[in-house]
Parts: sequence; structure tokens; C-alpha cells
Amino acid sequence: MKLRLVAGWAAIALCLAVGGCKKKVAAAPPPPPPPVDRSTASNTASRPATSTPQATRRDETPSTPSRMPDAATRARIQDLLDRIQDAYFDYNKHAIRPDAEAVLRQDGQTLADIIRQYPDFKLTVEGYCDERGSEEYNLALGDARAKETKEYLAGLGLPANQLRTISYGKEKPVCSEHDEACWQRNRRAHITQEQ
Repeated sequence: MKLRLVAGWAAIALCLAVGGCKKKVAAAPPPPPPPVDRSTASNTASRPATSTPQATRRDETPSTPSRMPDAATRARIQDLLDRIQDAYFDYNKHAIRPDAEAVLRQDGQTLADIIRQYPDFKLTVEGYCDERGSEEYNLALGDARAKETKEYLAGLGLPANQLRTISYGKEKPVCSEHDEACWQRNRRAHITQEQ
């Protein structure tokens, strides 16, 4: 029986030795730098120091582009808008005329190239009518003219989500005479920067 007991204890000890928990050994600290020999210290001082990369050096992230144009770009946009003449319409019509297409196309592509770079920047397409007709009719016609112009500009590459439309109907006329020449000047679509 003693032999069995000793054999049992030996088996348990062997199991514990083989399958037991291992102690974690702490990593040894790095060895200290070698002592500086004072006789060679003067020789090393005259050598240029070499830079070593730092482990904690931060990578510089490129700055995110602005979603709104700066003052100089806004001035350039305004210059383009000043050059783009108003798109004029026929009486009681909202279809873009060929002369209006030419006016919008001339600088519209350049304007589109700039505007696409600034997703938060918006332009407003304003629709106007002459003094004839009711207030409601002219507001609806001015809205149709603004929307038609917006669609044409979007076809030139201006992002539609950056173009807002508004109708002024017969409000804010550029001409106050009561003749066809003046009425023609008031039937228009005008593009402005949102403030």
C-alpha cells in the first residue's frame, strides 16, 4: 500500500510540474549605455550629430480641404457671375431661349469647375417676370423660369444640390417703363451667391 501511495504522490507531483502554471518572468531592462571614455569625448563632440528617428513622432495629416471658398475665390466667382448676363425669356414662357443658352454656357462651365470644389457653397437662381399678370401667376412663372435655368446649369456640370431657386415674380424689376423693351428686360433669370 505504501508503494501505491508513493506512486500516486509521484504521479500528482509529475502532473503539477508538467501542467502547472508557469511563472511570468519580467523582461530584463535594456542594458545601460556604455560609459563614455573621457579621452574620446572631445573627439566625438566635434563630429556632427546624426538624428535618429523618434518612436513617438506623429505623422502629419494633410489638412482637409475647405468646404467653402475663401475671399479670393468668392471674388472670382462674383466676377464670373457679373460676366454671365441674365437669361431672358419670351412673354408667358419659361423655356430657355438659344441666346440665353449661349450666355449661360459661356462661363457656366468655369463656374461649375469652381463650385464643385466647395460642397457647402450655394448659388441662387432668381426668376423674374414683367409687370403684366396677377401676382400669383407671375410668382409661378418666375419659379418655372428659375427651375428651368437651374436644370440647364446642372446640365453644364453645376451640382444641382448647390443651386437654390427663388421666384420674385414681378417684384424687383430692373426697368419700370411700360413698353415691350422694358418688359423684356424684366423677364429673366439671374444667378447670385448665397450670403
